Parts: sequence; C-alpha cells; structure tokens
Amino acid sequence: MKKYQLNTMTKGWFVGDFSPTIIKTQEVEVGVKQYLKNEYEETHHHKIATEVTVIVSGKVRMNGEIFVAGDIIVIEPGESTDFEVLEDVTTVVVKYPGAQNDKYMGASS
Repeated sequence: MKKYQLNTMTKGWFVGDFSPTIIKTQEVEVGVKQYLKNEYEETHHHKIATEVTVIVSGKVRMNGEIFVAGDIIVIEPGESTDFEVLEDVTTVVVKYPGAQNDKYMGASS
C-alpha cells in the first residue's frame, strides 16, 4: 500500500501526464479540484479531450446554468464553457484522452 497527499499533486491532478502523479499516463487525466467562492475561469474549450466534471460539494455556474452537488457535466470536444464558483466547490474532473496543452481560451469556432 502506498499513501499520497492530494495537496502535493499538480493543481489536484493525480492521474495523467503530470509530475508528481500517482499514475503517469497520457490516456486519461483525473483530478480533485477545489475552488473558492467568486473564482472564475474564462470561456474556454478543448479540441481533443472530453471533460467530465462531478460536483462533489458546492455550487457553480457554467454557461449560465447552475450545477450543485451530485451533478455530472460532460463537455465534448469543441464545446465552450466558462466556470463561475458560486459557493466553495470541490469537483472531480476526468479528461479523456489526457491531452496536455488542449485548453483554448474563448469560444470554439
């Protein structure tokens, strides 16, 4: 058995092509992400990866829609979204395939 600490991982990513990581792979990325109320990510999209976000706790707004604990949001390649934290939030994010440098700012064209 091995033990790791989430706070030592790169921005919460513990599976993927990161350092440090628990499983080094380019096939998939998995992370536990924590955001504070009023944090905001500008509109962005991915060209390669599908991103699955599970809201574990808290509340966010994405593309004008509110999501709460238990919601699972799937963003397909080419779909754009922003991310506004309405309450402190914890998410689990899966990106498939793992694709470094696949985050593009602005709406997809």
